Amino acid sequence: MKSLGYQAWLAEEKWHDTERIEALRPLLGQITATINSDRGPGRTAIEELTTAISAFTGIRPELSVRTGPARIVLGSADTASSVADKLKAHPLSEEGYNICSSTEDGHPYAVLYGGGEKGLLYAVFHLLRLLGTSAELADLNVSQSPRNRLRMINQWDNMDGSVERGYSGGSIFYRENRVLLESGRIRDYARLLASVGINAISINNVNVHREETKLITEALLPDVARLADVFGQYGIRLFLSVNYAAPMELGDLSTADPLDEEVQKWWRDKAGEIYRSIPDFGGFLVKADSENRPGPFTYGRDHADGANMLADALAPYGGLVLWRCFVYDCHQDWRDRSTDRARAAYDHFRPLDGRFRDNVILQIKNGPMDFQVREPVSPLFGAMEHTNQMMEFQIAQEYTGQQRDVCFLVPQWKQALDFDTGLKGPGSTVKRIASGELHPYLHSGVTGVSNIGDDENWTGHHLAQANLFGFGRLAWDPDLSAEEIAQEWSRLTFGNEGKVAATVREILLESWRIYESYTAPLGVGWMVQPHYHYAVDVDGYEYSKWGTYHFADRNGIGVDRTISTGTGYTSQYASANRERYESLASCPDELLLFFHHVPYTHVLHSGKTVIQHIYDTHFEGVERVEAWIRRWQELISEVDSERFEQIAERLGWQLNNAKQWRDVINTYFYRKSGIPDAQGRFIY
Repeated sequence: MKSLGYQAWLAEEKWHDTERIEALRPLLGQITATINSDRGPGRTAIEELTTAISAFTGIRPELSVRTGPARIVLGSADTASSVADKLKAHPLSEEGYNICSSTEDGHPYAVLYGGGEKGLLYAVFHLLRLLGTSAELADLNVSQSPRNRLRMINQWDNMDGSVERGYSGGSIFYRENRVLLESGRIRDYARLLASVGINAISINNVNVHREETKLITEALLPDVARLADVFGQYGIRLFLSVNYAAPMELGDLSTADPLDEEVQKWWRDKAGEIYRSIPDFGGFLVKADSENRPGPFTYGRDHADGANMLADALAPYGGLVLWRCFVYDCHQDWRDRSTDRARAAYDHFRPLDGRFRDNVILQIKNGPMDFQVREPVSPLFGAMEHTNQMMEFQIAQEYTGQQRDVCFLVPQWKQALDFDTGLKGPGSTVKRIASGELHPYLHSGVTGVSNIGDDENWTGHHLAQANLFGFGRLAWDPDLSAEEIAQEWSRLTFGNEGKVAATVREILLESWRIYESYTAPLGVGWMVQPHYHYAVDVDGYEYSKWGTYHFADRNGIGVDRTISTGTGYTSQYASANRERYESLASCPDELLLFFHHVPYTHVLHSGKTVIQHIYDTHFEGVERVEAWIRRWQELISEVDSERFEQIAERLGWQLNNAKQWRDVINTYFYRKSGIPDAQGRFIY
């Protein structure tokens, strides 16, 4: 029996409510399905549904499978046939679905109809969420299609078995430079992803080293093809991160110049080889000319030259190039205040709008820096009307607690998706851009850096599973609220009875702001140990080449990014946001130090000075974590011992981390400013 942590939100615990089981027996005891193939998402949908019904209720449904449109009928097939025909008449996207239930002549029935077999699979997982949260199944009338066409996961796994920025153990895909084809975890991971609507995955690190470069060679393509088949059964298309210098790294050519005809031919031949092995291969994810990775700059070319060369190679097969926009000068001189890392993506890519091929998608991080606990939304997103774009989030908590500290990121992502760019007037939100609603992009969507590893519970911290679940749910429907997602995950994972799910939901929804309260203040970011990024180190990056500064001195703190006196970064936003961030009077408190350098005595909109805000939030953050620990201890008799003890242990780690941040930050700024805490609390 797999542990509850391993099962995650797809837990298969048998129901104890015999009355409920018997009431649902007429509905769940008979299934008639129509699909067009013996392999693929349709067959998977049938298997997932019948397995779940048996696990939940002990009922083994009578199953009849026929050839036809993607459809599943629960209960009496005869009474539901006319309804099914009506549902079929309503056009759906391939991934869309309808669910309808009712009772006819005393016989209950439910019809799941998919626009394609992927849609049918998503319909099944929707129904299982309803079953798992004890929702009412009578008189359902559900019609859904995903808002985002591409809903993707980026694995940062390396073939030696490590995971870059991984906090949940080693890779589930690789060990000692081989593919773990025998691992059942890969199929189970595909289930988790499909259950929340993910439809694409890149299975290796964007920093492609020598061994990972070989994934596109004849020696390893058969293994990659087998992985693609596993994910394909769950409607997930497989991509690979590729090394831009692969023609050189693999010893075939002496150059990787994108305008060189031999290089172009090499990639065309390579694309043909890949698609012969994997006909539904998604394409390439590329990190180029970023943090010392190779790219077209070496040859005096630009990002469009580089991306287009790969795009042309993939175009005959319908493949995509996902070109990351995380670029900046990582050899910056800290003495130079005119160079601003936040400006880099926009400055590099905005002039290239309209030059990229139709099968290139620019992959843009949600903020202009690097997945900090608080950043403004990247001004590049939506600023290129004639270039496909997708938003990149980091599910892995690199700068937000590394899955030791609870930090539910859905509220942060919601703020980014709901942000009004103003680029086409009011209502030009990021979620409308990512979905292709605002701009007529051929390809768009959202992607997230995975937070899973080979730990028994997938994500290290049991509660970190909520971020993976929440990312998928938001990618499917960005209008879902953080509250809805937290409640759904908590009930699916910890059950519907008692107060565990309610307590977990409350902790999740409080966690982002609590984590922010005891770490870097008011949007300034960083202040972490270099390279490791977990523990506090206020000046860790202050004199480094990485461009991540806070400029604290005895007079004040913050980065001046204004047009009038600073780096001019605010100029990259449309007028309403530019004016809001440019002015001290209107800049939001939570982003003040990202945009402005101010005295410690500057009064925030909250009425507090900057220095008092720093003291208060860091003391309060510790107190809030202490309160969590007390609340969790109250649940000792309601949670299985494995999860209770592990979460209790991690909350203890979080408290120690919060105390260290509190004491280091408060001491640092007390010594810088010389201003005491107005409440007289102890500062070292």
